[in-house]
Amino acid sequence: MGEYRAPLDDIRFALRHIARLDQLAELPAYSHADPETVHSALDEAARFVGDLVAPLNHPGDRQGSVLTAEGGVRTPDGFREAYRAYVRAGWGGVDFPAEWGGHQMPKAVGLAFEEMLASANMSFSLCPLLTYSGIDALLAHGSEEQRAAYLPRLISGEWSAAMNLTEPQAGSDLGTIAARAVPAGDGTHRITGSKIFITYGEHDLTDNIIHFVLARTPGSPPGTKGISMFIVPKFLPDENGGPGRRNDLKAVSLEHKLGIKASPTCVMAYGEDGNGAVGFLLGGEHQGMRNMFTMMNAARISVGLEGLAIAERAYQQAAGYARERKQGKAPGAREESLIVEHPDVRRMLMTMRANIEAMRALLYRTAMHQDLAEHATDGEERRRHGNAVALLTPVVKTWCSDLGVSLASIGLQVHGGMGFVEETGAAQHYRDARIAPIYEGTNGIQAMDLVMRKLPMDGGRFARSYIKEMRGAADGLRAAGMAEAAPLLERAADGLAEAAEWLAGAEPADRLAGAGPFCQMFGIVAGGAMMAEAAAAAPHRAAKRAVARFYLEQILPGAAAHQPAATAGAAPLFALTPAEL
Repeated sequence: MGEYRAPLDDIRFALRHIARLDQLAELPAYSHADPETVHSALDEAARFVGDLVAPLNHPGDRQGSVLTAEGGVRTPDGFREAYRAYVRAGWGGVDFPAEWGGHQMPKAVGLAFEEMLASANMSFSLCPLLTYSGIDALLAHGSEEQRAAYLPRLISGEWSAAMNLTEPQAGSDLGTIAARAVPAGDGTHRITGSKIFITYGEHDLTDNIIHFVLARTPGSPPGTKGISMFIVPKFLPDENGGPGRRNDLKAVSLEHKLGIKASPTCVMAYGEDGNGAVGFLLGGEHQGMRNMFTMMNAARISVGLEGLAIAERAYQQAAGYARERKQGKAPGAREESLIVEHPDVRRMLMTMRANIEAMRALLYRTAMHQDLAEHATDGEERRRHGNAVALLTPVVKTWCSDLGVSLASIGLQVHGGMGFVEETGAAQHYRDARIAPIYEGTNGIQAMDLVMRKLPMDGGRFARSYIKEMRGAADGLRAAGMAEAAPLLERAADGLAEAAEWLAGAEPADRLAGAGPFCQMFGIVAGGAMMAEAAAAAPHRAAKRAVARFYLEQILPGAAAHQPAATAGAAPLFALTPAEL
């Protein structure tokens, strides 16, 4: 079973050349985030996750989290100790505001730490990830009193957060949720109902769990317009701000899942004792969907990052196995060869590595856009980078999470029959990765968001300009001595632009029918633009250039295969009746 070691060289390269860390450090908000300081922090983070968190990954999968007779959840051996070390080291506040106890590093730096943590142990990393989303909601929509009560402890990691959205009858259609929130006459509400699929809804890692719960107030409008969001602590804060009396909520069962078995996915019940759980309205009545999207948009980038993280872990294990396992004779060999010498195994490993580097680049570039959307000194520049975040969020969530599954599958294939055996750990990566395309809005929903909402921004002008900018990365290839690859990127970008124009003029059903293929096409082309930038930034790094060349010549041309499906319309999908399917 392969150990995980953070790919610090690749992470630093992406931060410097793709996320443009030097430029971010020139912003007043990030003046302390010079490369030397960041690199030192990343070194320490790599040691932390490699030594304390990664070794718990496979044992935690075997042991899982368990619901106790008292209604608590016991996480696997070692999780509590590792989480306490996480809190002591201050890793929860990497990119959150200093005024609330964070380190106020750029989002791109926070993403680098998230990548390492998720690669080391995806199940463990999900607790901080959900807490990050709660912090985002409070920063954007909380009152000063609510921020003061919760942000310091959430940012420190002393307390965690959980999103409570889905109900048994309401999967992705949140307009049908039935949880109720009745005013109690004292400024609070009483919450009743049940929620499913609540990640870390109950656990033993923190002293308190702050639930962000969607519910309906009496007389609220039907559908999503009538939804509000409430802060519902497991323990109500006492007069000193610490955990006080227990609230009327509990986990009634844990889901039995394909993967991420160490992460407790709970069925939560509110108000079973009869009075209802005490909840505090967040951001105004009927503002629940606005608040939810604040939480989910950040989480969607993190879920895309999970695809990258699992792929990196699977790649490291597959490459290590290929360098040790002997089988057959490679071309020209007289004796049994290491399987890494076989061309087909090389293709699998190069496919993994090239896609991983492209994903990392696109994710870190998206984080750069986040930083500049918030902190750029010019208002128009902030707006432009905000549009870039909006455009890329569904792409990175969909493309990267889908790739996480396919690359984990390739990693298993490198192991051959041993990959199908649980003891090697390769199968766990595949099982763990499979949730990411479902998390935080399925990938089909993300693709629909891309074609129905994001492409039409500014009358379609922004998407056109962004695709044109990606096409322009081909000029860097010519300047870097890789001119033969430049037309490949230009053709791919031109095809993407053609598909986008077709979708812009199509009927809604036809646009929705082409959404999935178009989103994949966009990801592949955006990855190609990032690899072109990486090649141009690495004139003396042969490995970087070789990986970029492989992507541009052997992966990027696959974008064209998605264009016919993206522009075929809905008719072929409905050629059969439901009974004939």
